[in-house]
Amino acid sequence: MVFDYDEEAERYDALRGGEPRAEAAADAVLGLLPDGTRTLLDVACGTGTVTRRLLAAGLDVTGADAAYGMLSRAAERVPGRVVLADARRLPFPDASFDAVSAIWLLHLLDDAELVVAEAARVLRPGGVLVTTVDKAASHDVGSDIDTVMAPRPRRAARDRADLVASYAGRHGLLPAGRAGFRGRGQGRTPRQAAADVRRGWYTLLTPGMSLTEQLASRLEQLPNQQVPRPEPHFKLRAFQNPGPPL
Repeated sequence: MVFDYDEEAERYDALRGGEPRAEAAADAVLGLLPDGTRTLLDVACGTGTVTRRLLAAGLDVTGADAAYGMLSRAAERVPGRVVLADARRLPFPDASFDAVSAIWLLHLLDDAELVVAEAARVLRPGGVLVTTVDKAASHDVGSDIDTVMAPRPRRAARDRADLVASYAGRHGLLPAGRAGFRGRGQGRTPRQAAADVRRGWYTLLTPGMSLTEQLASRLEQLPNQQVPRPEPHFKLRAFQNPGPPL
């Protein structure tokens, strides 16, 4: 199943931790920006919850997203600061920004390196790309839900930290820091996990297939059905365009 982010936009924030998660993400991004950062491009800005907080921190922020439904919500939060654009083909000149953020994006793409390449292109000398890595692994918190879900088929991670570092290196970016933050409000309950399995949240578990139903049934047999398990811990990596700032 491939998610339609225009369709998901209406409930995206409610299902992904909303403002608490956005606050944690923005604080972590800000902590990786060099002193003197003024302009930032927030690619795959989604509904703009993180974008708004980066703007409130005093940065000159532009948000970009390829999903009109998501971007329309971002436009309400940061009016006049969003553009409909694919992160793999950005409509900006070379050396346009002091920083680029890409939060919860690379794991979705088979051609994630193109995002890194475009970020490197639009970064000024001395500027940084800040991106999440190892997104799927962040949700494996060692809970009983994870034990039940262990047999599920998995795609190879497109955003493994070592892969992203290799992409960055090929496009002239150097490692410049790391950070992490909690996905506040995202601790899964067995009931929620079972519903996600049945609705095709896990892309290799097709709704109605035998394994899908087996895993959902096992999740429904776990104790404390409505008690959230530990929250995910997301990882950030920063990569810098070497050279003195312009």
